Amino acid sequence: MPTKKLLEKNNEINKVWQEFVKTGNLNKLKIRKQIADSWLRSKKIGISPYAHAITTEISKDRIEQFYDEFKEILETAKPFMEAIYQTVGDDGMFVRLTNSKGYIVECIGDEQSLDSAVGQFFFRGKNVKEETIGTNAIGLSLKKNIPVHVLGSEHFRECYHNLTTSAAPIRDESGKVVAVLSMTGDYKLVHPHTLGMVMASALAIEHEILLNKINMQLQRANNHHEAVMKFIKEGIITISPDGYITDANYFAKRFLSRDLKKIDGLHIDEFISKSNYKKIISDSNGIEELEVHFKKDNGAKKYVILNGIPIYNDKDEITEHLITFRESKKVYSQVNKLFGSNAIYTFDDILGNSEEIQEAIRISKLVSNSDATILLFGESGTGKELFAQSIHNESQRRNNSFVFINCGAIPRDLVASELFGYEEGAFTGARKGGNPGKFELADGGTLFLDEIGDMPLDTQANLLRVLETKEVVRVGGNEVIPVDVRVIAATHKDLKKEVERRNFRSDLFYRLNVMPIHTPALRERKDDIKKLIERFYRQFSNQNSGKILIDDNFYWVMREYSWPGNVRELQNVMQMVCNLVDSGVKLSNEHIPLYIKEQLNVEEVEESFMVKPLYLLEKEAIKKALEIADGNLVQTAKILEIGRSTLYRKIEKYEIKI
Repeated sequence: MPTKKLLEKNNEINKVWQEFVKTGNLNKLKIRKQIADSWLRSKKIGISPYAHAITTEISKDRIEQFYDEFKEILETAKPFMEAIYQTVGDDGMFVRLTNSKGYIVECIGDEQSLDSAVGQFFFRGKNVKEETIGTNAIGLSLKKNIPVHVLGSEHFRECYHNLTTSAAPIRDESGKVVAVLSMTGDYKLVHPHTLGMVMASALAIEHEILLNKINMQLQRANNHHEAVMKFIKEGIITISPDGYITDANYFAKRFLSRDLKKIDGLHIDEFISKSNYKKIISDSNGIEELEVHFKKDNGAKKYVILNGIPIYNDKDEITEHLITFRESKKVYSQVNKLFGSNAIYTFDDILGNSEEIQEAIRISKLVSNSDATILLFGESGTGKELFAQSIHNESQRRNNSFVFINCGAIPRDLVASELFGYEEGAFTGARKGGNPGKFELADGGTLFLDEIGDMPLDTQANLLRVLETKEVVRVGGNEVIPVDVRVIAATHKDLKKEVERRNFRSDLFYRLNVMPIHTPALRERKDDIKKLIERFYRQFSNQNSGKILIDDNFYWVMREYSWPGNVRELQNVMQMVCNLVDSGVKLSNEHIPLYIKEQLNVEEVEESFMVKPLYLLEKEAIKKALEIADGNLVQTAKILEIGRSTLYRKIEKYEIKI
């Protein structure tokens, strides 16, 4: 039962309300300031004090959308709402949750009460903002971001004068109101602790939402951490001060071929030597770039580059050691890609339409995706390295290393160490920690052995063994290192004759000669000279686009030369010519180096007196006839007294622009 004091208070407020709605006069001394201010705002925006329904509501579909948007908050708040209702439900109270836009998203109350006329006020989807229904606790709580209790006649609308509502805002971590929790019932049943109960529940919901968010952030961070640890292509291990493994990432466990659940707790000396283990734990500053053997569970050993650093606690005591490692060959491969001999050319860079060059390209493409050893043979300057790089880039090894070594340019005593690597102290001047050889650097990729015919005989024997076993042993070492390398060898020598002269091992020759490919000399494919000249002209002159300024006689003289230095010599000549001729000057036979003209016996006379080959005369005749006929092909054919189809064919053959 309501107290006499409460009834008197409500009656007094009702008198103030009656005078205000009828006359506009408001006795602010009789009511709370926040209620008075709300009445004034409600009257100003035109809220009817005698209206009986909430007209602002949304469709069922929109309510469902609010549910989805409000799901996280609603799922957190629902247990607290049910707990409040269990406490006060028998008194006909309603518990509601309203979103920040003022729409009721959830309402808990008995069905009989909800079906009543008063219960219509509590339906989901109704809007209860102050701007919609005037002064009410939920509207005030939303507008002012405060907990508030509105009693009976304090409501602006008369139809709610028999109700009382306690409402408290639910805020996010920034203090912004995201929802309002409220409890409503007959004002005669009001309890002095109702607002406190709602406030406590709203605060608990706030804390729960924040805790859920923190947990989600922690879960997200944990997921990110796990994803990063899985993605990192580097082994990470932590060990205790006495050497026992406390944790290891996925890469380390897979690399060591250990059961994911059994590696923790093992001692590190099961994987590395005790001397290296002692190096790790004895250095208080950590160790860098230490190359060690890691022992796998199948007995195999692999070189790794290891780094270690101690982990200290707040008392400056070492609690653990962090070890990171990468397989040596992967490190070498990356270094070689950055600073080594990269394969940059493809078959598109090999110019020429002659049968000889096209046949070499065809065979090279056929064998690119096999692992067969290739022997490129041909004169110097014919592009053997160009073919080697193109084969590598056409193969499935294209993303791995392409390592180049000129066997004829390395001192005899160093060939073996360059190819197979060496251990520390293997010879005077050996680098501390040893050094990987070209085979290790090329692991997974291609090793190009240029000038293989100049390799010393003793090194040839070692090379043969590596080709057959796919394993190398560093100079001065005894560890067998498996390698997966595709070998392409090249030579300008006739290896058969070298075998006969006992300068080259016959068994190695037959091991290399699995797939021989001949790179033709330039004099064997003279029809390609014109295209090569134009390519080098654009490369070395300022005429990178537009018309090529080269006279036909220039082509003729260059074509007749024997080119003992092959494409390399042609490239050098074109670079020299283009550098000596001013931009815009047309190249003619007078620009050709003297040594070429002397060999051909070409005199520097007027072009009109030179004896020209028939194809040049024919080409000039067609161009002249086209000029006379103003580009009309029918008239041009008549002038030349040839058929139109013949004219079309010759225009295409001589690449004449119309």
